[in-house]
Amino acid sequence: MNSKGGGAEIERNKDPMAESEIEIEVSATPAMVDPVLSNFELPLRVTVHPLGFSIEIASNSQEVIDCANESWGNSEQVFPEPAVQLRIGVLPGGSGDRLPIPVSRAMEHLMVTIADTENFVVCDLRQGFGFGWITQAALADRAYFRYYLLEAAGWTLLKSMYLTPLHAAIVTLEGRGVLLCGDAGAGKSSLAFACARSGWTFLSDDSGCLIRNRGDRLVVGNPHQMRFREAGIELFPELKNQPLAPRPTGELSIELSTESMPEIATALSGTVDYIVFLNRREPDPPCLTPFPKEIALPWFENVICYGEKNVREAQAASLRRLLGVPIYEMHYRDLGWAVNRLEELVREGV
Repeated sequence: MNSKGGGAEIERNKDPMAESEIEIEVSATPAMVDPVLSNFELPLRVTVHPLGFSIEIASNSQEVIDCANESWGNSEQVFPEPAVQLRIGVLPGGSGDRLPIPVSRAMEHLMVTIADTENFVVCDLRQGFGFGWITQAALADRAYFRYYLLEAAGWTLLKSMYLTPLHAAIVTLEGRGVLLCGDAGAGKSSLAFACARSGWTFLSDDSGCLIRNRGDRLVVGNPHQMRFREAGIELFPELKNQPLAPRPTGELSIELSTESMPEIATALSGTVDYIVFLNRREPDPPCLTPFPKEIALPWFENVICYGEKNVREAQAASLRRLLGVPIYEMHYRDLGWAVNRLEELVREGV
């Protein structure tokens, strides 16, 4: 066997009745032409706009496009930055067993997220480009695919290119924004919802992002959905009619679409004027006291854990700029008291 251009193989046989060679061209299989699927066609495309930024997604599967719309289809483009690119190929096969939680590893500008040998995503954080391969069986668990692979890759690319992540709820009143901070279980979602029910504008219940290439403190959030633990029904009886949904992590949660509550005002972005750390572990006496910046900064910087040095430095600089506003710790037990105290802070500055 000898090779001839274009990947085709030429078989040369001697005709016993003639001195000339007979050439038989054997068509190459797709695997022989493109063994790593680098030229695999992904004809379906959609552009979505999480947090007002753009992600262009290409795939060979309409289900992937549908998942992108389920995750981000209700958002519109706000910011003009170039779209990051995400390519997701779907191949037949795969096991019907639930995949394990993926493992992510990063070095410099590259990050890989791997569930198994057939289901993974690779991101180039410098170029704003990612690609992944999954099986049809894995895609059948749409919640898993959206949470661990599609959304994780999209957020990773956007944060590396344009954003600094924040673990905080975001609400505004009369144009002045408050970050509600604290570890998991601190009460961020509950207090943000209580504020929204009292006339505040809701941006996010648990996480948001600071736009890092600006000189101000503009943050963006996901105002379309709120999530609560099952215990949230004790605080807000109106949630009892909302179904409990299993999250990909296995936890049960109440997911509330803000579109179902037209009385709640929402916004995509706002400027931060105050930062408040929530403390329900030591609720008495209820009070709002200054919180040290030197303690707040390392807490915020915990999310800066991967990417190239220049990106991490830019994210850290944006956090230092953010922490130029007054920072407080709120000790409280009663949600009504907490909402009223925040209103005093915003309106009176004390």
